Amino acid sequence: QVQLVESGGGLVQAGDSLRLSCAASGRTFSRRAMAWFRQAPGKEREFVATITWSGSRTYIADSVKGRFTISRDNAKNTVYLQMNSLKPEDTAVYYCATDPLYSGTVGDEYHYWGQGTQVTVSS
Repeated sequence: QVQLVESGGGLVQAGDSLRLSCAASGRTFSRRAMAWFRQAPGKEREFVATITWSGSRTYIADSVKGRFTISRDNAKNTVYLQMNSLKPEDTAVYYCATDPLYSGTVGDEYHYWGQGTQVTVSS
């Protein structure tokens, strides 16, 4: 089993930055790809970013490319989502996810999820 706990969300103004963290415990963290998703009220869950287990490769959704970056610190069992130039449309609950076999953009393929952290961006 893997437990994921997100933190770092909050209420910010448009143009501000936030860094989300996802702390993992349980089975080996460093051998798993990690991903961030988000879900806004009334909308479907949306892929945001993923990072390989080594951290050498990342993939960022077009909707946030150039503003968001994903990174990880395997020594701390933590993955990060740095969010810059935030916009009101970034308002959502942000979730981290992992899976022993999958590292893509389809949320349903991930077996382990955190509880989410709320990000609210005011205009």
